[in-house]
This record gives sequence, C-alpha cells and structure tokens, in this order.
Amino acid sequence: MAQYDVIVIGSGPGGYVAAIRCAQLGLKTACVEGRETLGGTCLNIGCIPSKALLHASHQLHEAEHNFAKMGLKGKSPSVDWKQMLAYKDDVISQNTKGIEFLFKKNKIDWLKGWGSIPETGKVKVGDEVHDAKSIIVATGSEASSLPGIEIDEKVVVTSTGALELPKIPKKMVVIGAGVIGLELGSVYSRLGTEVEVIEFLDTITPGMDGEVQKAFQKLLQKQGLSFTLGAAVQSVDASKTKAKVTYKLRKDDSEHTMDADVVLVATGRRPYTDGLGLDGLGIEMSERGQIKTDDQWRTNVKGIYAIGDCIDGPMLAHKAEDEGMACAEVIAGKHGHVNYGVIPGVIYTHPEVANVGMTEEQLKEAGRAYKAGKFSFMGNGRAKANFAADGFVKILADKETDRILGAHIIGPMAGDLIHEICVAMEFGASAEDLALTCHAHPTYSEAVREAALACGDGPIHM
Repeated sequence: MAQYDVIVIGSGPGGYVAAIRCAQLGLKTACVEGRETLGGTCLNIGCIPSKALLHASHQLHEAEHNFAKMGLKGKSPSVDWKQMLAYKDDVISQNTKGIEFLFKKNKIDWLKGWGSIPETGKVKVGDEVHDAKSIIVATGSEASSLPGIEIDEKVVVTSTGALELPKIPKKMVVIGAGVIGLELGSVYSRLGTEVEVIEFLDTITPGMDGEVQKAFQKLLQKQGLSFTLGAAVQSVDASKTKAKVTYKLRKDDSEHTMDADVVLVATGRRPYTDGLGLDGLGIEMSERGQIKTDDQWRTNVKGIYAIGDCIDGPMLAHKAEDEGMACAEVIAGKHGHVNYGVIPGVIYTHPEVANVGMTEEQLKEAGRAYKAGKFSFMGNGRAKANFAADGFVKILADKETDRILGAHIIGPMAGDLIHEICVAMEFGASAEDLALTCHAHPTYSEAVREAALACGDGPIHM
C-alpha cells in the first residue's frame, strides 16, 4: 500500500494532464489505468487514430483529384489497407509511449489495473489499496447506442470497430450526423466506400451555426456522402457479413430499409463510471449519468473531484485537459479556472469545421443585438493556390461594443485558425482589434482578418 497526495483514475487527456500538473505543483501523484497503454480513448481509439486515417485518406484524395492539375502526373496510388492501419497503429504507439515518458519524467506512478473507491481517501487497484488525500475521477466516456441495436464491432460497429475493419467496405451506413460519424464517414468515402448517413434531426452537426450546417452538408454531398435526415432508426439486423437498417421518416412515419456491409453507430457518447463504487460513496449523479461537481470540480464527497467526459459539458479532449489543469491547481491550493464560453470545437474533415462562442441562432434566441462579418475563402490567395477555397469565416460581434461573441469557420485549417479568435475572446477583444492586427500574406489566416474587417466598413478582398 502506497500513500499519495493525489490519485487520478483514468489516463485520458483529462487524467494524464491532471496527473502531470499535480506533479509539477509538488504533489506526490499516481494515475490508475487498466488499458495496456496510457492515453485513454483519445489516444488509443479516438482522436489520434481517426486523424491518422483522415490524413492518409486526404492524401489519396489529393493524388486522385489535384496532383495532375499541378503537373504531378502518374498512376494514382493504390490503397494498401493493412499498411494504412499499421501506420495508424504506429501513430498511436508513438503518442501513448510519449505519455509513459512524461509520467517517468514527472515521477508519476502508473497503477496498472482498474480502479475503484472503496471509501473516502482510498483507491483500490487489483488487490492493493492505496491512500490518497485527493482523488480525481477522469474515467471519460464510452460510445452509446440506440435501443434494439446490438454492437458486435465487426458488422455493426462504434468508432472503435470502424478504426480497425479487416477490409474497406463497399457500403457503409452511418447512424448519426455528428462529429464522429462525419469524420469516419469521410475517411471511408475517400477510400471508395459508398457512405449513407442517417440522422434523426433535420440538420447535420446538431448545435452548430445554421449557415455552417447547410454549407458543410453541400460540400460533403459533393464529395460523395448521401444524407437521410429526419429519420428515426428502428432496428439493425445483422448477419456475419451484411446488415439491414430499418428507419422511419419523421415527416410521414413511412418505413424504409437500407442494406450495408458495415453499420457505424455514431449516436454520441455517455459517461463511463462503471465499477468505481460511486453509489456506495453517495456521490451525486445527474439524470444523464454524469458526476455532479461544483465550480471547483469537487463532488459532494470531500476529497473526491471529477473532470472530463464523466461530468457536465462538451465531451471534448481539450475541455478535459483544461479541467485537469484547473483541478490540479485547486487541489494545490491555487486558483483554477476554465472559461467554458471559449472552448473551440473542430470537425477534422476536409474542409475542416471549427467554432467558438455563440451561434447566430443562440444570439437571436437571447435577443442580443449583433453584427456578422463574413469572408469567403474564394477571396484568399493561398486557399485558391491549394485547391482549398471552399468555405468561409464568420465572426459575430456585439452590435454596440464590437466585442467578439463567436466565430464559425468552414475551410482549410479551420481547427488552427479558430485559436486566434479564442485568444481574442479571452482578452475581450473587439472585431476591430482583430482587423487592425497585421496578418502575414499569403496565409489562410488572412480570411479571419477579412471577416473581422467585414464587421466594420467591409473586407478588402471581397
């Protein structure tokens, strides 16, 4: 039995960041992880492997559609699926081993096994019980399904199975038009799979800016993805090699079926807290199965904290990381803070989609007077040179004060471009502040400046 200042349960982005920050602040720290590798869902079966496949499949798309236009001529590359999966696995390995190195560097003990909390101040891992002055629950989330759908990770898969299919399917049905479904649907579409997306709502990417939703759907359709919106999936009948999806259209309750080689169930995620023993501790939970915390990430049980996907808020790796940092600061007696109004969201398709702050729909609903500055990538020289001129930047600012309230980008490197707007919002900047900041030419980021100019007298290049 060992004694620690802090034990973190879970080594995903929230957990490992919390552990490292605790160690940096001089706290004796351990992290519990039952997987064979550190990094949680994100590094092992989520963000990182999906980005590897998105990158590889985008290179194929470029070779097939744009290389010849640039004078790069030759036979289009063929896809060696086993090698592509091996590349993906190597990327995972490099990242997970990197976390191991950081643990050793910061003298963090990895307690290998699945953890539970038998009582306050105790964490059990296997047969051993360890003492901890503070415990951080960072157990993340797992894929959720729909009633009547049985996941086998072979024919009916979650994102986990979709990242390691034995072969590229001829046809895939994706249930759910959110981030995960569209990213993985995009991967397989580029690799030659016929991809059909079924979504319960009447728009894709629920909660995003309406103008972005419409533009994004058109671009994905242009790339070959098909959409059936306003459809409620009733069942999925699967054999060893095929599946049949039955759904009803909400507008007229008519029933339809769709055949597929693989069905990807991408209907969101739910908190994963099984086996922790939270009930026995009396820890308060929400109706959605989330651990309830206060604004300092404390549960109702003294000495037990929670962060990331298992508490309220967007299920995003970077949100968990920020909470991990802030929670560590609180435990160390310092001030921890997360600005939940400035957490960006990104979809890593091509073009990428990124957002931060409020949407036009939210501002209208709140009765907030605002102005919108918009600039198309068609007016950006770098984007045109790189066959990446689809999309736009939209900045929303307060009508009276010009303070930036939100931004929405669909276009090249949107996930990177969004961050200058995040920084501006953290400093309470106006659209004019952004517009008066010199941006290097030629860069994609000039489109951000032009959108800021559009909040005033107007852009220069449109």
